[in-house]
Amino acid sequence: MATFKVMTWNLENLFSVGNSFGPKTQEEYTQKLNSLTNVILDLDPDVLAVQEVGDLQAFEELLAQLEGRYPHSYVSTSPDIRGIRVGFLSKLVIEEHEELVDFPQGGFSKLLSQDTEGNSTEITRMSRGALRILVRPKPNISIHLINAHLKSKLLTFPSTTNRPRFAPKDENERSRVAGLALLKRTAEAVALRVKANELLENNANQGLIILGDLNDVPSAATTQILQGPSGSEIGTRGLNQPDKGDDARLFNLAPLIDEQRRYSRIYQNNKELIDHIFVSQELLPGEPRKLPEVDSYIDVMDALPSVNDDPSLRRGKPGSDHAPIIAIFDL
Repeated sequence: MATFKVMTWNLENLFSVGNSFGPKTQEEYTQKLNSLTNVILDLDPDVLAVQEVGDLQAFEELLAQLEGRYPHSYVSTSPDIRGIRVGFLSKLVIEEHEELVDFPQGGFSKLLSQDTEGNSTEITRMSRGALRILVRPKPNISIHLINAHLKSKLLTFPSTTNRPRFAPKDENERSRVAGLALLKRTAEAVALRVKANELLENNANQGLIILGDLNDVPSAATTQILQGPSGSEIGTRGLNQPDKGDDARLFNLAPLIDEQRRYSRIYQNNKELIDHIFVSQELLPGEPRKLPEVDSYIDVMDALPSVNDDPSLRRGKPGSDHAPIIAIFDL
Protein backbone atom coordinates (compact mmCIF):
# COMPACT_ATOMS: atom_id res chain seq x y z
CA MET A 1 0.00 0.00 0.00
CA ALA A 2 1.74 3.18 -1.24
CA THR A 3 -0.90 5.51 0.16
CA PHE A 4 -3.17 5.61 3.20
CA LYS A 5 -6.62 7.12 2.66
CA VAL A 6 -8.73 8.12 5.66
CA MET A 7 -12.21 9.60 5.63
CA THR A 8 -14.58 11.04 8.20
CA TRP A 9 -18.29 11.31 7.54
CA ASN A 10 -21.34 12.14 9.63
CA LEU A 11 -24.00 9.79 8.21
CA GLU A 12 -26.89 11.86 9.62
CA ASN A 13 -29.18 9.68 11.71
CA LEU A 14 -28.49 6.19 10.40
CA PHE A 15 -31.55 4.48 11.89
CA SER A 16 -33.82 1.70 10.71
CA VAL A 17 -37.51 2.21 9.97
CA GLY A 18 -39.56 2.62 13.13
CA ASN A 19 -37.17 4.84 15.06
CA SER A 20 -38.44 8.36 15.71
CA PHE A 21 -35.26 9.79 14.15
CA GLY A 22 -35.13 7.39 11.20
CA PRO A 23 -36.95 7.02 7.87
CA LYS A 24 -40.71 6.61 8.02
CA THR A 25 -40.95 4.04 5.22
CA GLN A 26 -38.93 1.10 3.92
CA GLU A 27 -38.53 2.93 0.62
CA GLU A 28 -36.93 5.93 2.33
CA TYR A 29 -34.67 3.62 4.33
CA THR A 30 -33.53 1.79 1.20
CA GLN A 31 -32.77 5.11 -0.51
CA LYS A 32 -30.79 6.21 2.54
CA LEU A 33 -28.67 3.05 2.59
CA ASN A 34 -28.11 3.10 -1.17
CA SER A 35 -27.04 6.75 -1.19
CA LEU A 36 -24.52 6.19 1.61
CA THR A 37 -23.27 3.00 -0.01
CA ASN A 38 -22.66 4.67 -3.37
CA VAL A 39 -20.58 7.43 -1.80
CA ILE A 40 -18.44 5.08 0.28
CA LEU A 41 -17.78 2.72 -2.63
CA ASP A 42 -16.94 5.63 -4.92
CA LEU A 43 -14.54 7.35 -2.50
CA ASP A 44 -13.13 4.03 -1.27
CA PRO A 45 -11.14 5.02 1.84
CA ASP A 46 -8.87 2.56 3.63
CA VAL A 47 -10.30 3.57 6.99
CA LEU A 48 -13.63 5.34 7.42
CA ALA A 49 -14.67 7.07 10.66
CA VAL A 50 -18.44 7.51 10.81
CA GLN A 51 -20.67 9.47 13.16
CA GLU A 52 -24.41 9.36 13.88
CA VAL A 53 -24.71 5.60 13.66
CA GLY A 54 -28.09 4.83 15.20
CA ASP A 55 -29.21 1.25 15.74
CA LEU A 56 -26.71 -1.48 14.99
CA GLN A 57 -29.02 -3.22 12.53
CA ALA A 58 -28.79 -0.23 10.19
CA PHE A 59 -25.00 -0.21 10.51
CA GLU A 60 -24.78 -3.93 9.71
CA GLU A 61 -27.07 -3.52 6.69
CA LEU A 62 -24.93 -0.67 5.39
CA LEU A 63 -21.79 -2.77 5.91
CA ALA A 64 -23.38 -5.67 4.00
CA GLN A 65 -23.83 -3.46 0.94
CA LEU A 66 -20.15 -2.49 0.74
CA GLU A 67 -19.09 -5.50 -1.36
CA GLY A 68 -16.90 -6.95 1.37
CA ARG A 69 -14.40 -4.11 1.14
CA TYR A 70 -14.49 -3.49 4.90
CA PRO A 71 -13.99 -6.79 6.72
CA HIS A 72 -13.01 -5.01 9.94
CA SER A 73 -15.30 -2.71 11.87
CA TYR A 74 -15.97 -1.50 15.38
CA VAL A 75 -18.82 0.57 16.78
CA SER A 76 -18.92 2.44 20.09
CA THR A 77 -21.11 0.97 22.80
CA SER A 78 -21.67 4.42 24.34
CA PRO A 79 -24.30 6.29 22.32
CA ASP A 80 -25.97 9.51 23.39
CA ILE A 81 -29.55 9.87 24.59
CA ARG A 82 -30.78 9.78 20.96
CA GLY A 83 -28.93 6.53 20.36
CA ILE A 84 -26.28 7.83 17.93
CA ARG A 85 -22.65 6.79 18.21
CA VAL A 86 -19.34 6.70 16.32
CA GLY A 87 -17.76 3.77 14.51
CA PHE A 88 -14.97 2.63 12.20
CA LEU A 89 -14.95 0.63 8.98
CA SER A 90 -11.53 -0.59 7.90
CA LYS A 91 -9.86 -2.53 5.12
CA LEU A 92 -6.97 -3.04 7.55
CA VAL A 93 -6.94 -5.27 10.61
CA ILE A 94 -7.93 -3.35 13.74
CA GLU A 95 -5.14 -4.40 16.09
CA GLU A 96 -6.42 -2.45 19.11
CA HIS A 97 -9.63 -0.71 20.05
CA GLU A 98 -10.50 1.45 23.04
CA GLU A 99 -13.67 3.23 24.09
CA LEU A 100 -13.15 6.76 25.41
CA VAL A 101 -16.17 7.73 27.47
CA ASP A 102 -15.37 9.08 30.95
CA PHE A 103 -13.59 12.40 31.45
CA PRO A 104 -9.95 11.45 32.13
CA GLN A 105 -7.60 12.50 34.89
CA GLY A 106 -5.84 15.61 33.70
CA GLY A 107 -9.03 17.00 32.19
CA PHE A 108 -12.33 17.99 33.78
CA SER A 109 -13.44 15.46 36.40
CA LYS A 110 -17.05 16.67 36.35
CA LEU A 111 -19.13 19.41 34.82
CA LEU A 112 -22.35 21.27 35.60
CA SER A 113 -25.23 20.36 33.31
CA GLN A 114 -28.98 19.81 33.43
CA ASP A 115 -31.23 16.85 32.81
CA THR A 116 -34.13 16.63 30.37
CA GLU A 117 -36.47 18.16 32.95
CA GLY A 118 -34.22 21.15 33.62
CA ASN A 119 -32.81 20.04 36.96
CA SER A 120 -29.17 20.80 37.71
CA THR A 121 -26.90 17.77 37.55
CA GLU A 122 -23.24 16.84 37.15
CA ILE A 123 -21.77 14.90 34.27
CA THR A 124 -18.51 12.98 34.24
CA ARG A 125 -18.49 11.61 30.66
CA MET A 126 -18.74 12.61 27.03
CA SER A 127 -22.11 13.04 25.30
CA ARG A 128 -21.13 10.29 22.88
CA GLY A 129 -18.18 8.03 23.54
CA ALA A 130 -15.14 8.50 21.31
CA LEU A 131 -13.35 5.49 19.87
CA ARG A 132 -9.66 4.72 19.35
CA ILE A 133 -8.29 2.05 17.03
CA LEU A 134 -4.80 1.05 15.90
CA VAL A 135 -4.08 -0.05 12.32
CA ARG A 136 -0.90 -0.87 10.43
CA PRO A 137 -0.92 0.44 6.81
CA LYS A 138 2.61 -0.96 6.29
CA PRO A 139 4.60 -3.45 8.38
CA ASN A 140 6.74 -0.68 9.85
CA ILE A 141 4.00 1.96 10.21
CA SER A 142 1.25 1.88 12.85
CA ILE A 143 -1.31 4.61 13.34
CA HIS A 144 -3.75 5.40 16.13
CA LEU A 145 -7.05 6.89 14.97
CA ILE A 146 -9.55 8.53 17.34
CA ASN A 147 -13.07 9.13 16.07
CA ALA A 148 -15.12 11.72 17.97
CA HIS A 149 -18.47 13.46 17.72
CA LEU A 150 -18.44 16.39 20.10
CA LYS A 151 -21.45 18.07 21.70
CA SER A 152 -23.63 19.71 19.08
CA LYS A 153 -24.31 23.43 18.81
CA LEU A 154 -27.95 22.44 18.30
CA LEU A 155 -29.66 23.32 21.58
CA THR A 156 -32.21 20.98 23.14
CA PHE A 157 -34.30 22.52 25.90
CA PRO A 158 -35.94 20.75 28.87
CA SER A 159 -39.27 19.22 27.94
CA THR A 160 -42.19 17.81 29.92
CA THR A 161 -43.20 15.59 26.99
CA ASN A 162 -41.50 12.68 25.25
CA ARG A 163 -40.51 14.93 22.33
CA PRO A 164 -37.42 17.14 22.47
CA ARG A 165 -37.91 20.91 22.45
CA PHE A 166 -35.68 23.03 20.20
CA ALA A 167 -37.14 26.49 20.90
CA PRO A 168 -36.41 28.32 24.19
CA LYS A 169 -39.07 29.80 26.44
CA ASP A 170 -37.08 33.03 26.77
CA GLU A 171 -33.60 34.47 26.30
CA ASN A 172 -32.49 33.50 29.78
CA GLU A 173 -33.15 29.85 29.01
CA ARG A 174 -31.48 30.06 25.60
CA SER A 175 -28.31 31.66 26.95
CA ARG A 176 -28.11 29.24 29.91
CA VAL A 177 -28.53 26.13 27.76
CA ALA A 178 -26.10 27.48 25.14
CA GLY A 179 -23.51 28.11 27.83
CA LEU A 180 -23.86 24.61 29.26
CA ALA A 181 -23.52 23.10 25.77
CA LEU A 182 -20.33 25.09 25.18
CA LEU A 183 -18.92 23.95 28.52
CA LYS A 184 -19.64 20.35 27.63
CA ARG A 185 -18.05 20.58 24.18
CA THR A 186 -15.02 22.21 25.79
CA ALA A 187 -14.69 19.40 28.34
CA GLU A 188 -14.95 16.82 25.56
CA ALA A 189 -12.23 18.56 23.52
CA VAL A 190 -10.01 18.60 26.60
CA ALA A 191 -10.65 14.87 27.12
CA LEU A 192 -9.49 14.15 23.55
CA ARG A 193 -6.42 16.30 24.01
CA VAL A 194 -5.50 14.52 27.26
CA LYS A 195 -5.71 11.18 25.44
CA ALA A 196 -3.62 12.60 22.60
CA ASN A 197 -0.97 13.68 25.12
CA GLU A 198 -0.79 10.13 26.47
CA LEU A 199 -0.37 8.63 23.00
CA LEU A 200 2.13 11.21 21.79
CA GLU A 201 4.29 10.84 24.89
CA ASN A 202 4.33 7.04 25.03
CA ASN A 203 4.36 6.11 21.34
CA ALA A 204 6.99 8.20 19.64
CA ASN A 205 7.13 5.88 16.61
CA GLN A 206 3.38 5.69 16.02
CA GLY A 207 1.27 8.22 14.19
CA LEU A 208 -1.92 9.74 15.58
CA ILE A 209 -5.01 10.94 13.72
CA ILE A 210 -7.98 12.55 15.46
CA LEU A 211 -10.95 12.98 13.16
CA GLY A 212 -14.69 13.40 13.27
CA ASP A 213 -17.51 15.87 13.72
CA LEU A 214 -16.17 18.44 16.18
CA ASN A 215 -19.26 20.64 15.78
CA ASP A 216 -17.35 23.87 15.36
CA VAL A 217 -15.09 25.67 12.88
CA PRO A 218 -11.25 25.62 12.79
CA SER A 219 -10.94 28.97 14.57
CA ALA A 220 -13.24 27.99 17.46
CA ALA A 221 -11.59 27.68 20.86
CA THR A 222 -12.87 24.13 21.33
CA THR A 223 -11.33 23.06 18.01
CA GLN A 224 -8.03 24.76 18.72
CA ILE A 225 -7.70 22.98 22.07
CA LEU A 226 -6.77 19.88 20.07
CA GLN A 227 -3.84 21.56 18.31
CA GLY A 228 -1.56 21.72 21.29
CA PRO A 229 1.37 24.16 21.10
CA SER A 230 0.87 26.92 18.56
CA GLY A 231 3.51 28.29 16.23
CA SER A 232 3.92 26.06 13.16
CA GLU A 233 0.45 25.26 11.91
CA ILE A 234 -0.17 24.35 8.29
CA GLY A 235 -0.28 27.58 6.33
CA THR A 236 2.28 29.35 8.53
CA ARG A 237 5.97 29.99 7.80
CA GLY A 238 6.94 27.87 10.79
CA LEU A 239 5.51 24.64 9.36
CA ASN A 240 8.86 23.47 7.93
CA GLN A 241 10.98 24.81 10.78
CA PRO A 242 11.17 22.04 13.42
CA ASP A 243 10.68 23.23 17.00
CA LYS A 244 10.30 21.70 20.44
CA GLY A 245 6.51 21.81 20.19
CA ASP A 246 6.32 19.40 17.26
CA ASP A 247 6.29 16.28 19.44
CA ALA A 248 3.08 17.44 21.10
CA ARG A 249 1.48 19.29 18.20
CA LEU A 250 -1.51 18.09 16.17
CA PHE A 251 -1.86 19.65 12.74
CA ASN A 252 -5.36 20.50 11.50
CA LEU A 253 -5.46 19.64 7.79
CA ALA A 254 -8.25 22.16 7.11
CA PRO A 255 -5.97 24.71 5.34
CA LEU A 256 -5.12 22.07 2.71
CA ILE A 257 -8.72 22.06 1.45
CA ASP A 258 -9.29 24.44 -1.43
CA GLU A 259 -10.78 27.63 0.00
CA GLN A 260 -13.86 27.41 -2.21
CA ARG A 261 -14.57 23.91 -0.87
CA ARG A 262 -13.52 24.45 2.74
CA TYR A 263 -16.81 23.56 4.37
CA SER A 264 -18.63 20.38 5.32
CA ARG A 265 -22.10 21.60 6.29
CA ILE A 266 -24.41 24.49 5.44
CA TYR A 267 -26.26 25.92 8.43
CA GLN A 268 -28.92 28.53 7.66
CA ASN A 269 -27.18 29.19 4.33
CA ASN A 270 -23.79 29.71 6.01
CA LYS A 271 -21.00 27.36 4.97
CA GLU A 272 -19.11 25.84 7.91
CA LEU A 273 -16.22 23.39 8.22
CA ILE A 274 -17.10 21.44 11.37
CA ASP A 275 -15.67 18.03 10.36
CA HIS A 276 -11.92 17.85 10.87
CA ILE A 277 -8.80 15.71 10.56
CA PHE A 278 -5.87 16.36 12.92
CA VAL A 279 -2.56 14.52 12.53
CA SER A 280 0.71 14.19 14.41
CA GLN A 281 4.02 14.99 12.76
CA GLU A 282 4.63 11.31 11.95
CA LEU A 283 2.00 11.69 9.20
CA LEU A 284 3.89 14.71 7.78
CA PRO A 285 7.44 13.37 7.32
CA GLY A 286 10.43 14.94 5.62
CA GLU A 287 11.95 18.38 5.25
CA PRO A 288 10.01 20.12 3.86
CA ARG A 289 7.05 18.23 5.26
CA LYS A 290 5.22 15.92 2.89
CA LEU A 291 1.61 17.12 2.99
CA PRO A 292 -1.37 14.90 2.18
CA GLU A 293 -4.08 15.54 -0.37
CA VAL A 294 -7.16 16.77 1.48
CA ASP A 295 -10.63 17.58 0.21
CA SER A 296 -14.19 18.11 1.33
CA TYR A 297 -16.46 16.20 -1.04
CA ILE A 298 -19.22 18.79 -1.02
CA ASP A 299 -20.62 17.67 -4.39
CA VAL A 300 -20.53 13.90 -3.98
CA MET A 301 -24.32 13.89 -3.43
CA ASP A 302 -25.10 16.90 -5.63
CA ALA A 303 -25.40 20.04 -3.48
CA LEU A 304 -25.29 19.98 0.31
CA PRO A 305 -28.65 20.99 1.86
CA SER A 306 -28.93 23.98 4.16
CA VAL A 307 -30.11 22.89 7.62
CA ASN A 308 -31.62 24.74 10.54
CA ASP A 309 -32.41 24.10 14.20
CA ASP A 310 -35.19 21.60 13.47
CA PRO A 311 -33.50 18.21 12.85
CA SER A 312 -36.84 16.58 12.00
CA LEU A 313 -37.06 18.45 8.69
CA ARG A 314 -34.58 16.04 7.09
CA ARG A 315 -36.04 12.88 8.55
CA GLY A 316 -36.00 10.15 5.91
CA LYS A 317 -33.92 12.13 3.41
CA PRO A 318 -31.22 10.20 1.51
CA GLY A 319 -27.54 10.94 1.88
CA SER A 320 -26.30 13.22 4.64
CA ASP A 321 -26.27 16.89 5.54
CA HIS A 322 -22.47 16.61 5.98
CA ALA A 323 -19.79 16.26 3.32
CA PRO A 324 -17.17 13.53 3.68
CA ILE A 325 -13.63 14.80 4.40
CA ILE A 326 -10.73 12.76 3.03
CA ALA A 327 -6.96 12.87 3.52
CA ILE A 328 -4.58 10.77 1.39
CA PHE A 329 -1.11 10.25 2.87
CA ASP A 330 1.88 9.11 0.82
CA LEU A 331 3.61 6.46 2.90
